[in-house]
Amino acid sequence: MNQHLLSVTINVLDALGTIAFAVSGALLGVRKNFDLFGVLFLAFVVAVAGGMMRDVLIGAIPPAAMRDIHYFLIAMISGLATFFWSPRIAKHPNMMQCLDAVGLALFAVVGTQKAMEFGINPVMSALMGMLTGIGGGMVRDVLSGEIPFVLRADLYALAALAAGAIVAGGSFLGIPSIYTVLPGAGLCLFLRLMAIYYGWRAPLPPRSIDG
Repeated sequence: MNQHLLSVTINVLDALGTIAFAVSGALLGVRKNFDLFGVLFLAFVVAVAGGMMRDVLIGAIPPAAMRDIHYFLIAMISGLATFFWSPRIAKHPNMMQCLDAVGLALFAVVGTQKAMEFGINPVMSALMGMLTGIGGGMVRDVLSGEIPFVLRADLYALAALAAGAIVAGGSFLGIPSIYTVLPGAGLCLFLRLMAIYYGWRAPLPPRSIDG
């Protein structure tokens, strides 16, 4: 029963994360004044990049985004909706960052769980979860000419790693993942929202006397 519930939960979180990242990618494309093709392309790439990186590294070939058409369909529908409803969405200045935070949190726990299912040890599974979470955002920012969030001091990669660590650590301790995926995602989302709204940051190097 727990395994079936876990499978359903992971699939739902995966779909919601795909929507969140697709919309965040499409929204940035709209803000950069991309045409419809550019917006849809960015939506798709952002939605699947992190998962594809993870699948290649853990040996899940071909990647799920290439096997299952629903990733493409979700990205296209999300991109189209964002393109045509962008004037309404643009009224919320932090919308893209909040959607990115949701996608980061959900993909971090989904990626960690999938890595563990492929026999990857817990430490590396948490890292695979982090990569799943940050991959789409990194590609989005690079393609749109932005400095990737992961290279800034914002709590980004660390937040994703914290989520992955909860899922992987729970598995190591014998706690079923059905009890850790939601708390893990919740922690990641909390850390990102604190960074967005209250300026929580990772440590910066000390300034030199000349700097």
